[in-house]
Amino acid sequence: MWRRLGAAVGLVMAGVLALPGAALAKPKELDVPVGTWVAARTQPAVQLTSVSYTADVAVPTPVANLEAIRTLSQQGVNAVQSGKISSDENSIYRWVVQQMAKNPGRYFSPGTPERVVEATAGGLCTGWWVTPDGYMVTAAHCVGQEDTELAQTFAAQALTKINEKDAADLVADLGDIASDEEIVRTASKIFQIWNADNIKIRNVKSSLSLLQSLPGGGVDKTAKTVPIELVAKGTVYPGKDVAILKVNGQNNLPTVPLGQDSDVRVGDTLYISGFPGTVTQTSIFNIESKLEPAFTEGPYNASRQTPDGVPYIQTQAPSYPGNSGGPVFSKDGNVIGILVGGLIQQDGGSTEGESFVLPVGIVREKLNEKNIKAAESATTRTYNEALDLFFANHYSDALPKFREVQALQPNHPYVAKYISDSQQAITAGKDESSSPIPPWALWGGGGLVALLVIGGLAAAVRGRKRSKVVPSPFPPASYGIQPGYPPQGQYGGPHQLQQPGHHEQPGQPGQPGQPGQHGQPYGAPQQYPRPPYPLPAAPEDTRAVRPQPQYGTPQQPPGPGANTRIAGLEAELEQLRRNMGRRPPGQP
Repeated sequence: MWRRLGAAVGLVMAGVLALPGAALAKPKELDVPVGTWVAARTQPAVQLTSVSYTADVAVPTPVANLEAIRTLSQQGVNAVQSGKISSDENSIYRWVVQQMAKNPGRYFSPGTPERVVEATAGGLCTGWWVTPDGYMVTAAHCVGQEDTELAQTFAAQALTKINEKDAADLVADLGDIASDEEIVRTASKIFQIWNADNIKIRNVKSSLSLLQSLPGGGVDKTAKTVPIELVAKGTVYPGKDVAILKVNGQNNLPTVPLGQDSDVRVGDTLYISGFPGTVTQTSIFNIESKLEPAFTEGPYNASRQTPDGVPYIQTQAPSYPGNSGGPVFSKDGNVIGILVGGLIQQDGGSTEGESFVLPVGIVREKLNEKNIKAAESATTRTYNEALDLFFANHYSDALPKFREVQALQPNHPYVAKYISDSQQAITAGKDESSSPIPPWALWGGGGLVALLVIGGLAAAVRGRKRSKVVPSPFPPASYGIQPGYPPQGQYGGPHQLQQPGHHEQPGQPGQPGQPGQHGQPYGAPQQYPRPPYPLPAAPEDTRAVRPQPQYGTPQQPPGPGANTRIAGLEAELEQLRRNMGRRPPGQP
């Protein structure tokens, strides 16, 4: 009798070990596209990060360089007389401002008073968990910018109103032709360049943070911005552009596994996960959809190396500003590198086929420097098992594992949706679980075996009292899954998200690469690429303006009659009119 019971329990144990999910399946085994499988397993660990700066930003008042403008005026006269430009005022002034825009520093010099703005700037990037207790990897240029790049960021995000005022002053001096859109646009360009070249930044303070999901999953206006500590930072591109961050007080976070540099080679498909600024900065989408990572794929095109010998991978997988710091995966779902940047076209758009990835070996070096060991969390292990069951249509088997994930990590961003989807699939009769065992019987992992053993022992005891009755070691048929189990909505639907109370108004885009420098990474100087993606934009504009004497308030640019025009320019323009035999605007 005991031999029969032992054989029965052994048979059941073998069946349990053979249940789907006992070993992690591969996409082909599950008939799921590789990209779908990799995205589902890795996205919970991919996070939106933010770096914010506050500073006093100062720019001088532009003063016209009269000698240079006189020379420009004479050149304009000569151009008209030679027939190179038309003799009408609009054509003349359009030509004048176009020449100024080519080299604003030649025609304007720093003067007084100094204009000061109390400004906030910053940007959004991507990071990813590598340990259950809160160590995160991102790109070095995502956690702090060098002085030159920081000045460019503030120039792009904090000087809008000052630029508008200076352009308005210039256009006002041109008089009645101020309605010429091309002249107005070119005047704005002049002072965007000039003020950026003359910017000064004082009292800089910075902070790092991420937006953490809510219990039950998802993010809305009540989600917390969690501060992050900088643990280690490499050098920005073309160096080892990697940084390690730490969020304290965390446990059981979802993680992604690190692969090896040798896992991929030219021709393999690579997968990029992250938060492109083209999405996070638009008002088209709601906050919950913005905070789901975008997933792209493309071939490994080539291995590259910087002048300093740092290896990089070139891939055709699309990427954009904001993807910086994001993980790049192999088909096995292992991280093989960090997305650092991509090349830009002359119009500032990204160039397909020119995304650059820092290999994972560099990440391992930086982690080892701080004795940090990447580790899979219990949350991720259980979640991946549940996903394999879910993709195999074994919803009853997946459901208790998804609930286990929710218990391990209440802030998991996606598990609530999978629980709801599993319930709906069961109710719709789509469940293909291999065993008629209700989900509650799988709770606790070894619960099924325990029930079988207890049932077998009880039957054996009854068998001693009932001669010639062969006991069954299996539980009653009523343990099977009942149709429609569990009832729809028994455990609540997917987490309902609300509109945000912050990050609703995107800031201005980050400083692009040098205009006209085809093939230069984002934010790159002319000699060779550096940091490929500038940080996209400050989440919201909270700057305050501190007006200086005789300058006025930047929010209200002076009209044509104001006395704050660029010093000396009006007289030179009037002389240009006389030289051309034209009357000043407004005169008969």
